[in-house]
Amino acid sequence: MPSRKPRAYWVRTTFLALFVLAAVSVYVLLVQPPVLRPISFRDAEHTHPDDPARASRWTPEAFRLAALKHRKPNATGSSNTARPQITLNQTQELAAVSSFIASLPQNVIPSTVDPAQPIDPQLVLDFDTRGPQAEDELRNVMHDVWSRNPVMLYSKVHSPISREIKQVLAELYLRPAPTIVDVDHRPDESVLAPLLLRLTSTQELPILLIGGRTVGSPKEIRYLAAKGELQRLITEAGGVIDGARKKKAKKL
Repeated sequence: MPSRKPRAYWVRTTFLALFVLAAVSVYVLLVQPPVLRPISFRDAEHTHPDDPARASRWTPEAFRLAALKHRKPNATGSSNTARPQITLNQTQELAAVSSFIASLPQNVIPSTVDPAQPIDPQLVLDFDTRGPQAEDELRNVMHDVWSRNPVMLYSKVHSPISREIKQVLAELYLRPAPTIVDVDHRPDESVLAPLLLRLTSTQELPILLIGGRTVGSPKEIRYLAAKGELQRLITEAGGVIDGARKKKAKKL
């Protein structure tokens, strides 16, 4: 029965084999790297192996040009880049800003925005404003924001007039509940307040929107409520009078 070789023998043999493999790898990669030459398949059969033109025909630049020539254009990407961004009129801008604010309480207008200028649609819209469906998406946003928020009040906490209008709305027990945004309690007050004044052509807060339209001054709101016209406007906008006697207004 042949004797088995000691374990130390196999350890030395394995170590020697790994050392030889590492030495060969270093030589191939660093000392004598292989030369890879692009091959012209088109002319392989017609060009002599020693013809210098064969080695220089397919240079890296030639490969790049050939790839550009045969690359299929990305229709979607190129068209979106070339397509101009949608522009918003005042009505659309008011809807976009209101949708942005009503969607999440933490949504704020950046302090870098100039409230005197039209806002960048990309800041307040969550779709591709250069896409082929941008106009349709915008119409959906406008319909959705005023359907979900038929009555929206931009107000101030420390304002007697704001408190009065809030009380008028509370007594109507609206469904859905009116969306109330206390602008003076938001971190973007310095931008949002003048932005809203520009978009609604009003002079001061509070601003009451019914179906996306400015109702008027606080005095006009009181008058409309007393005559029953305010209730009619709310009903036409999709709100329900006395529809939620136990529900409170949503505050953002």
